[in-house]
Amino acid sequence: MSAQGLTAPSRLCRVDTHAHVFERGLPLADGRRYAPGYDATLAAYLQLLDTHDIGRAVLVQPSFLGTDNRYLLQALSRDARRLKGVAVVATDISEAELVHLHDQGITGVRLNLIEQALPELRGKSWATLLHRLARLGWHVELHRQARDLAPLIDCLLEAGLPVVVDHFGRPDPDKGTSDPGFQALLGFGNTARVWVKVSGAYRCTAPGSSFVRDATNQLLEHFGPERLMWGSDWPHTQYEHVTDYGQSLSALLDPGLDPAIADSILCATPHALYGFEQEPAEHNTSTGQTLLRTS
Repeated sequence: MSAQGLTAPSRLCRVDTHAHVFERGLPLADGRRYAPGYDATLAAYLQLLDTHDIGRAVLVQPSFLGTDNRYLLQALSRDARRLKGVAVVATDISEAELVHLHDQGITGVRLNLIEQALPELRGKSWATLLHRLARLGWHVELHRQARDLAPLIDCLLEAGLPVVVDHFGRPDPDKGTSDPGFQALLGFGNTARVWVKVSGAYRCTAPGSSFVRDATNQLLEHFGPERLMWGSDWPHTQYEHVTDYGQSLSALLDPGLDPAIADSILCATPHALYGFEQEPAEHNTSTGQTLLRTS
């Protein structure tokens, strides 16, 4: 099914659940793995949303900006109805600070644990943070290789938190869906508390493989479309040369998903999780004015 296969109302309600905005010159986090040498502005991103009839979007704090969420919050303030955010926070953040983030459109926190030491989520400092997140009704988004996901998900579920898993769960590219970690992830489908983003497949598969089709089919079998969401992963950091926005959307739609399933993944499921208003957002490119660099 092509991207045009959805009805017009369905196209307008579509949600991109995973994108990043940033500019060169922003303060960078210590210990960052990488920082891109180009700008990915809100104006450029909103133009892509309009071009592809995407009504809503979730902006995720880039790992290289660490816990300084100021640029993300500025972006959200440009169109609070169309945009939600996922922040990165320190474990000692106060409840008042979390409420402030909540009021500005933040709906969850991301743990980007790629090349990081695994946190002790049952430790005192984490337990306090997770309790505060649960009180706000937030989710925790996990980015980690599939082999390490299961214990992390168990801890978060024990804390009463919904869990969103990034990028197909990041199985080993050489193993694909046969990665034991990916198979363990499938086992969380019956919890009804774990969501998976079918996004960034290029981060966990070799070009030309059948991974996207195979993984999506297995995820649908175990989670159902009500627990799967699509994300563009724009601007495809470190993979800019292998894909673009249109290709990232086609990767979901072209294998021939049933239109009702595609509608659920693109519309109903993310609307429910992130709390978007139900009516389609009107396109408004005027919200894409340049954001100020933070100092």
